[in-house]
Amino acid sequence: MIVLAIDTCLAASSAAVIDGDRTLAGRTEPMLRGHQEALGGIVRETMEQAGVAFAQLDRIAVTVGPGSFTGLRVGLAFAKGLATALNIPCIGVGTLDALAERRDGPCIAAIDAKKDQIYWRAFDVEGLGVPAVQAAAEASQIAARLLGGRTPLLIGSGSTVLLNYFPGAEVLDRPLADPAAVARLGAKADPAVALPTPLYLRPPYATLPEA
Repeated sequence: MIVLAIDTCLAASSAAVIDGDRTLAGRTEPMLRGHQEALGGIVRETMEQAGVAFAQLDRIAVTVGPGSFTGLRVGLAFAKGLATALNIPCIGVGTLDALAERRDGPCIAAIDAKKDQIYWRAFDVEGLGVPAVQAAAEASQIAARLLGGRTPLLIGSGSTVLLNYFPGAEVLDRPLADPAAVARLGAKADPAVALPTPLYLRPPYATLPEA
């Protein structure tokens, strides 16, 4: 299965193409803004590097959040539009899932959500399978109680904050998801379940003025 992955949820625009277990090409351009202007060129160049025509794609995988409100909307709109034009499935992949892809044992993926909060999700821990946004102290207390003394692997930009509550834990300070991981998860997902719907865990900072 040939899959194109797109990720604009965090501080970069990324794309990758996989064919089964092989990563044919991948590219990540760090940026805090300008995803909309950069994404088309990044995708085109990644496809050219992979040597794959758009008509050969079997599906498109795109991160749905949590992350930047503007960034994730850019990626979703691009991926859904391209998938519609090609008449292939568009698969939604969680950012935290992509960060923790190919993990081994109990793991917490966490993204710095600013304002003293983190987006987080625990894996291989019963009762902690849903992404949430909370203060790091609160999240750590919940996770520690359900981990029952086990030490998790900490992954993501929010992991260094969690280390204060899990001393001795291994930390993988991964600021961005690997777009190839997004593609692999998209290849495994059921298109009827993994819908490309944005995952907003809190309202945006900016609001429209009252009429």
